[in-house]
Amino acid sequence: MFTGCSKKKADGNFKITATFYPLYIMLLNITENAQDVSVQMLAPADTGCLHDYSITTKDMKLITKSDIIIVNGAGMEDFIDKALELSKGSIITAAEGYPLIEDNAHIWVSPKGAAFEVNRIAEGLAEADAKNADVYRENARIYIEKINSLSEKMEKELSPFAGTAIITFHEAFPYFASEFGLNLTAVIEREPGTEPTQKELSDLMKLIRTKKAENQKIALFAEPQYSSSAAQIIAKETGLKVYQLDPCVTGKIEKDAYLNAMEHNLQTLKTALSD
Repeated sequence: MFTGCSKKKADGNFKITATFYPLYIMLLNITENAQDVSVQMLAPADTGCLHDYSITTKDMKLITKSDIIIVNGAGMEDFIDKALELSKGSIITAAEGYPLIEDNAHIWVSPKGAAFEVNRIAEGLAEADAKNADVYRENARIYIEKINSLSEKMEKELSPFAGTAIITFHEAFPYFASEFGLNLTAVIEREPGTEPTQKELSDLMKLIRTKKAENQKIALFAEPQYSSSAAQIIAKETGLKVYQLDPCVTGKIEKDAYLNAMEHNLQTLKTALSD
């Protein structure tokens, strides 16, 4: 379930570090009321995709002081692979064992994927910190129940739109689209942080015009973490409206942040796919 060995630091706290925001929100739920436990986050909450992040000296110190490091895995943390090799703490890989779609790491964007990762983390922590094992597992059970309940609601309310084509900003939504029966037809940025070429923009516009000529519904989405300029260009040329889907890589530091973001995504999709 986890690699390495962990020993509680001299100050008595069991230090758990998440590599980035969505894992940290999971930790807030899993570790609630756990005794002598502290949780922290490596990349700041406003970082967005880890492809945009570079490790700092402060990060290295945090890694060194951590008893447990929670990583997503599936290639998401390539930027700290070497640093993690120097860690004396244990590593829990949340995505380990989840069936990947073309090696895409954005598992948590799907509620089912998020529930899987919560369970993985909780079981890893329970194995590493027996004192709080029951707390971790019960907290995870409660949180997963909330995630699953929301997933069921989303599936029911999005079922009328099954098969609808969507274009997202980058490749963060394949698991989400699969869970809710949406047709992820294209992405605006194939590489995070790389503006689409003129040919790529033209191809996207051609795709949209073809869908519209065939009276097929297609919806266009940007993300709140990035500029929507490319999406706006596409929208202007095709008559579509730009909506925003949140991959939950940034947000408020509160336990229900993921649930609230997914609820907002649900309402956005219902509006976008109904227009």
